[in-house]
Amino acid sequence: MSTETQGGDDLEDRVANFLRRNFPQIQMHGGSAAIQDLDRETGEVSIALGGACSGCGISPMTIQAIKSRMVKEIPEIEQVNAQTGMGGGDDMGGGMSPSFPGETVDDDGEADEGPEAPF
Repeated sequence: MSTETQGGDDLEDRVANFLRRNFPQIQMHGGSAAIQDLDRETGEVSIALGGACSGCGISPMTIQAIKSRMVKEIPEIEQVNAQTGMGGGDDMGGGMSPSFPGETVDDDGEADEGPEAPF
């Protein structure tokens, strides 16, 4: 096994672990984050946010946080591209719609407080 293969697999694992560790709220709120492409030569990674992230009002803040934090935490990553799949015709799946404060009512009859900021 070459060190290049080990390093490459390790880099993808570190990116995936970064997303799980730093942004667990994405999944908790019905969203998903997936690595679409990872170019080890240029240090560029493309991340797709799906599910409830598509249409969520705070997804631009989540994307900005991912972009700024990942390049600091993972030295091999030079550039992060992220999208929510809102452009239509994507393969992200529709997912569920995000909830907003006061829009829904919990099982106990109380108004839903809505999503929290993802960071």
